[in-house]
Amino acid sequence: MQNLTENKRIVITGVGLVSPNAGNLVEFREKLLAGISEIGTVDLRYFGKAPAGTCSFDETKYRKKRENKRGTRAGCIGVYCANEALQDASIDFSEYDLDRTGVYIGLTEHGTVETENEVYNISQYDYNTEYWTHHHNPRTVLNNPAGEITMNLGITGPHYAVGAACAAGNAALIQGVQMLRLEEIDLALCGGISECTGSFGIFASFKAQGALAEHEDPKRASRPFDRDRNGIVISEGGCVYTLERLDKALQRGAKIYGEIVGYAINSDARDFVLPYGPRQAECMRLALKRAELAPEEISLINTHATGTKQGDEEECRAILEVFGNNPSTYINNTKSLIGHAMGAAGVLELAGNLPSFEDGLVHPTINLDNLDPKCSLTNIVSGAPKQLDNIQTILNNSFGMVGINSVVIVKKF
Repeated sequence: MQNLTENKRIVITGVGLVSPNAGNLVEFREKLLAGISEIGTVDLRYFGKAPAGTCSFDETKYRKKRENKRGTRAGCIGVYCANEALQDASIDFSEYDLDRTGVYIGLTEHGTVETENEVYNISQYDYNTEYWTHHHNPRTVLNNPAGEITMNLGITGPHYAVGAACAAGNAALIQGVQMLRLEEIDLALCGGISECTGSFGIFASFKAQGALAEHEDPKRASRPFDRDRNGIVISEGGCVYTLERLDKALQRGAKIYGEIVGYAINSDARDFVLPYGPRQAECMRLALKRAELAPEEISLINTHATGTKQGDEEECRAILEVFGNNPSTYINNTKSLIGHAMGAAGVLELAGNLPSFEDGLVHPTINLDNLDPKCSLTNIVSGAPKQLDNIQTILNNSFGMVGINSVVIVKKF
C-alpha cells in the first residue's frame, strides 16, 4: 500500500442511503444477499409505462413538508442521506467545524424534472409564463442538491456538484478524498443522487437509443450479462458517505467501513454514448497502480454493467484484459437488483458491497439465466451469495456517457 501518513489516509466512517429496495444500509444489504428486487413500473406523462426503481423513505425525518415542497426531489434524497450518514458515523460537529466540512454530490443531470413539470404547468394556462414558479432557478442550478444539504445542516464549508454522467457518484467520492488530502477540509460528505424517474424525457431518450429495458415482469427487466438483456432500468436513489482522515477517525474511535486506497478517472474521447473497453481497462490499471495492488489482490469487482448489449461486452472485455481469468477475484452486479441509479449508481453499489469485509459474502447478480458468451467472466456470482474466506479489497467500476470512466478501490481496514 502507498506509504501515506495517517493524516493522508482516507476512510469511510458513515453511510446514508435510499435505494429502490431499502432506506438504510442494513436493509439494503439484507435485500441484496437475498436477491430481492423491488423494481416496479412507473407511468409517465407523455411516455407511458416502463420498469423503474423508485424509493420509499421518511421524507420528513430531517426537514418539514413545506421545506421539501420548496426544494427538489434530489434535495430531499440528499438531505435524508447526509443526515443518515452523519448519524451512522456518530458525528454531531462537536469535533468538526461546519466551515471545514465539504459537501460534494455527483449528478448525472439536474433540473430536467423541474423544467418538465413547469412546462406542463404553464401548458394548462396557454403557456403563460406568469404562472412559471419563481423557485425554478434555485431548483435547477447544478449545485442545488448539495446546497440543500448545507442549508439543512448549517454547513458553511464548500459545496458543489460533480457532473460526471453515470460515473458521478464515484467522481464525487474521489473529490472528497482529494480535498481531505489537500487539507482544504477536515470532513467530507460526498456521494451521488438520482431523481431520473421523474423525467419522461430521460425515458424517451433511452427508448429512442434502443437502450430502455422492457420485460413483462419489471423485477426481471434489469439483466446485465444475460444473453436476452435489452437495456437499462432507470432508478432513483441516493448515497452519501462521511469521509475522514484516518488519524482523526482513530482519535475519536470511529467505526471504519474501509479505506479508499486507489482511484482513477479517464476519458474515452471517442463517442457521445458508446463505451470503449480499452480505456475502461486503462482506468482500472491506473487505480490499481495508485493503490499499489496487483490484479490478483482484488477480492471483488462490482461491475458497472447496465444491461445494454455493447456496454456489458465492453466492460467484460476490459476486465478480461486487466484481470484475465484470475481465480481469486469474484465479480457481481448490483444493477440487476436495483436498476441503474445514474449519478448515485457508483456509490450505492459500493455501499451494498462494503459489508462484505465483515461477513465475507459476495451478493449475487440476479436475472442471469443465460450468460452471454461475450460476457463469460470467471467467478461471476449469480443466483445465490458466495461465501469467501477473506475479502480484503473491492474494486468499483462506474462509467458514463460522453466517455467518462471512474474506478474506486476500497481496502478492508
